[in-house]
Amino acid sequence: MNYDYIIVGAGSAGCVLANRLTEDPKKRVLLLEAGPRDTNVWIHVPLGYGKLFTRTDINWAYQSEPEPALNGRRIFTPRGRVLGGSSSINGLVYIRGQPEDYDGWGIPGWDFASLLPYFRKSENQARGASEWHGTGGPLEVSDLERHELCDAFIDSAASLGFPRNPDFNGARQEGTGYYQASTCRGRRCSTATGYLRPAEKRPNLTVEVNTLATKIVLEGRRATGVQIGDRVVTGGEIIVAGGAFNSPQLLQLSGIGPGALLQEKEIPVIADLPVGEGLQDHFYARTFWRCKRPITLNDDMASWFRQARIGLQYILNRSGPLSIAAGYAAAFVRTKPGLKQPDAQIYFINFASERRGGVLHPFSAFTCSVSQLQVESRGAVAIRSADPREAPAIRYNYLATEHDRRVMVDGLKIVRRIVNAKPLADYVAGEELPGAKVQSDEEWLSFVREYGETVFHPTSTCSMGKVVDASLRVKGIDRLRVVDASVMPAVPSGNINAAVIAVAEKAADLIKTA
Repeated sequence: MNYDYIIVGAGSAGCVLANRLTEDPKKRVLLLEAGPRDTNVWIHVPLGYGKLFTRTDINWAYQSEPEPALNGRRIFTPRGRVLGGSSSINGLVYIRGQPEDYDGWGIPGWDFASLLPYFRKSENQARGASEWHGTGGPLEVSDLERHELCDAFIDSAASLGFPRNPDFNGARQEGTGYYQASTCRGRRCSTATGYLRPAEKRPNLTVEVNTLATKIVLEGRRATGVQIGDRVVTGGEIIVAGGAFNSPQLLQLSGIGPGALLQEKEIPVIADLPVGEGLQDHFYARTFWRCKRPITLNDDMASWFRQARIGLQYILNRSGPLSIAAGYAAAFVRTKPGLKQPDAQIYFINFASERRGGVLHPFSAFTCSVSQLQVESRGAVAIRSADPREAPAIRYNYLATEHDRRVMVDGLKIVRRIVNAKPLADYVAGEELPGAKVQSDEEWLSFVREYGETVFHPTSTCSMGKVVDASLRVKGIDRLRVVDASVMPAVPSGNINAAVIAVAEKAADLIKTA
């Protein structure tokens, strides 16, 4: 069958496109996903994300190349390999970023005023409609339950002058408050559940899972189909939506990428473009604190009785700890006086574990973490060979600039100030990591180099203006577009899933009106 559109990747962007492009019953759409259907029960339980970190059946589970600034450590990098992509395995935090992010891209039609209608269009906001939020969209966005420790964190941050903010996605991002999450009545709302499920009822959509696209088929400089094993499926337009790692990998395998790299891998060069270059991500460092009172999730999981109560609470009411996202409370702060906008994001959660997704610490504890927002460091993604089954080489190049190093150090010092301010200080039995031994800027930076990691927000490897144009068409190639986080010229300030969905919503309109 010849399709009007072939979408490669059923992740955050691909599911949005599948829904919007099949709204026209005359258009036939094929959606390809390398992983399985999203039937794993833990995908749909919000706190279940912790059990999905290393599940290679639904997760690409990449490892970066050794990072020079992180003592040569490789950074574990989970990415969704399942319907819904990373929106099915992520931490569910709903953050749009700052208007200055999108205005700073400098791409006509992609400023914040142009994207706000698409943020609103995507949302089914539990708080109701407003100039900032919509209520008719496929993506459920809900408030999180309150918790005693989170309240104390917010009160402590406010006591230091950080303004209270009931809506990080409203008029301003700056301040402290509770996150919102992509949940509905205690269940995850991925793009697979929010967008794809309704679209699958339409006869003009075909979904193929466990199907790895290995190459874009080109006739000269025109995309005509997709290679899948020994067969080729043809389409009027090919839309690559594999994300910041897999999209550049597929383009490079198809002869679209840096000429020197492709020649080295003995791939004929069709278009010499900086595909894979410009990778950005938010760097992240956690601190752990022992708690005086047995009110953390660590305490809950140490008791069979409390575990049973949590399970019953979730089964009966879809509430309690199992309904909570990876971020619970937060503060978006300026690390230096005089800055025009917040440059650091502080995460607070009421549990602690040595490894994310691992066993909780055997003592009462909570976590307070920091990530930078406006990143300067740039890395790259490159194929290792012409084998599509070989994972690409990921080089984040974290902490490559003085700005990025400074924000991490200053952000961690703010974390310590907040936790040691009342009322949160009254809950603290001690600083578990890094501990009082870390005091100077040099010691903080050494701590970051030893313990810092990704917070899973990779972007910018097929960016607008360099690889694709403002309509997301690959430069110099007909009938080929990229629609996902890779097209963002720079990473937005905060968790990126909301932004990816808005980009895909706008892209769908661009495609339909072409």
